Amino acid sequence: MDRAAWLRLGKALAIGAVVGLFLSLSGPFRTIEAPLWLRLAYWMPMMIGGAGWGHLCASVAFRWADPLERPWLAAALMSLLIAPGMLLVVWGVTGRVFHGQFHPLSAMIDFIVPVLVVTVGMSLMSVFLDKRRVVQTHAAAPGDRPARFLDRLPPKLRGATLYALQAEDHYLRLHTDRGSDLILMRLSDAVAELEGLEGARTHRSWWVARDAVRDVARGDGRATLTVEGGLTVPVSRAHARALRAAGWW
Repeated sequence: MDRAAWLRLGKALAIGAVVGLFLSLSGPFRTIEAPLWLRLAYWMPMMIGGAGWGHLCASVAFRWADPLERPWLAAALMSLLIAPGMLLVVWGVTGRVFHGQFHPLSAMIDFIVPVLVVTVGMSLMSVFLDKRRVVQTHAAAPGDRPARFLDRLPPKLRGATLYALQAEDHYLRLHTDRGSDLILMRLSDAVAELEGLEGARTHRSWWVARDAVRDVARGDGRATLTVEGGLTVPVSRAHARALRAAGWW
């Protein structure tokens, strides 16, 4: 993982620790009947471990639903991915911690609602508190290595000026001053390698180089960029707010 990914994981684990402490002190779902030390021993590892599992599930869910553009769908998918695994863990751990033995398998149904409540709450926090989803890349400082992504340009585009990337299923269409071409790569992976070129995601399917923008048309909360060569690029409503705040127009 790159540095940004490690920071996101660290943030998720920190949130899990805070929520774990809150649940330890408040004692929901009748855990208040246990002593504080036992509640801490139960909730803290449960929530920190759950946050780590949620981080992995989010990386899958967010491929299907961009949390910036479809946050409720992203949270729902994330919850559906997290819940089955956490239900098994909660069923197994709760009996051992509070009763010294595993609950019978039939008792798993009693944990469905508590697991869903916590899982949905954590998923909503992950989606709505995470401001990283409008991803910008930045120009390299003098002497820095050019963006790694440029090494992926096919031979006919080597040395070309990159204007925009457009996701097409599992492929990326490269728009440059020497024409366009397709490569097999996800947009999210490409953006991670574009650091060194100043640009940003404008839509779940587009990244645009800032220097390539020639005009901005705005209306109804949305925007459309005209890029060098006459290419028209959509800007979603959520991305428009963030890019306007970043000074793109």
